[in-house]
Amino acid sequence: MGRAKPPVVLVVDDEVLYRTEIAETLTLAGYVVLQAANADEAIAVLEQRADVELVFTDVDMPGGMDGVKLALVVAERWPPVRLLVTAAHGQITAQELPPGARFCAKPCPPAVVRATVSELLGRPDQQPN
Repeated sequence: MGRAKPPVVLVVDDEVLYRTEIAETLTLAGYVVLQAANADEAIAVLEQRADVELVFTDVDMPGGMDGVKLALVVAERWPPVRLLVTAAHGQITAQELPPGARFCAKPCPPAVVRATVSELLGRPDQQPN
């Protein structure tokens, strides 16, 4: 039997450097990583890809929908997709997020990102070689 396909994670953040850093961290941990610069792009990706298992989103993004609203839309339209939300300013409470979503203050350290994504997906944390 072949190895299972690696989980697909969508990273949503308008800050290119931070988004790229998180994407690289998750790629090195063995995930397939897709990227979006805002909520509209993220929804377009989710509408085209049925294999996204987790969305990692920033709260503060340009456009009509911030990361909290995006998390709520994802939870409603794609209930199996896990959610990890980050923000540089302020703390997001569990009551503001869909059930099961997690929050990590920005900048979220790479080890915390790996461990939290692994936990949300129910998979052992894979450390880069």
